[in-house]
Amino acid sequence: MDRPIRALAKVVRRRLRQGRLRDMLHGVPLGEPVHPSLATVSLGCWLSTAVLDLADADPRASRLLLTTGIINALPTAASGVTDWSMLHREQQRVGFVHMVANTAALGLFSASLLARLRGRERPGRLLSYAGLAVGGLGAYLGGHLAHRQAAGANHAPQVTHLVPLGWHDLCPIKDLPEGRPVARRLGYIQLFVLRQGEGVTVLGDRCPHLAGPLHQGRLVMQDGEACVVCPWHSSTFRLSDGSVKHGPATAPAPVFETRIRRDGTVQVRPGLT
Repeated sequence: MDRPIRALAKVVRRRLRQGRLRDMLHGVPLGEPVHPSLATVSLGCWLSTAVLDLADADPRASRLLLTTGIINALPTAASGVTDWSMLHREQQRVGFVHMVANTAALGLFSASLLARLRGRERPGRLLSYAGLAVGGLGAYLGGHLAHRQAAGANHAPQVTHLVPLGWHDLCPIKDLPEGRPVARRLGYIQLFVLRQGEGVTVLGDRCPHLAGPLHQGRLVMQDGEACVVCPWHSSTFRLSDGSVKHGPATAPAPVFETRIRRDGTVQVRPGLT
């Protein structure tokens, strides 16, 4: 499946350039991936439809739930394929089957609604049950993708429990190149360190999206703000506070406070989150 996966991901990335729309589909304004929440709404509507059918409830209620799930599936699919296009290949393989299963389920639920509107309740119910079975497979794969393969998870280390409170010596400031980010270690954590004159900016080096090395990224100015762009999938973070300027990342990069001792040693401590 790698050939169609590669082709589809390329088309999505080319058509949906970095900007406000793509950030909204990733969930950047919310600080969380938006696709799982949207998917829960549709699946909940369709599961509720099956319950109402089994209880022989008012057919109008079932049709309303079916319609709500189908309408909600459109932004769900848009956000899902946007996230999927920025994953690595192993994740994309599972995500592709997840996408195919959900597309088939959407087709079955749409056929079910059409049959019900034509007064064919029994075939409509059977189509809904079939859609729920296929959609359940898609949901299982989505859970595998999120929990086993960590798609959408925050891959940046949570520094508050890995770094003790207080200030910690990092390195002499004279050992840092001017204007070029480098990687330095503080205990278990690799850090992004950038010296600019007598000031030093320190972030967690692992990109929250898929753990790309931020110290290998580009330094850019966007809307008058200094940022670093992840070299893997172009997530963009403000240097001032580690917040996300552009996705696919939705979680901020951990930021560290810095100070310079009189002997020129750079000291750091975890910043407020």
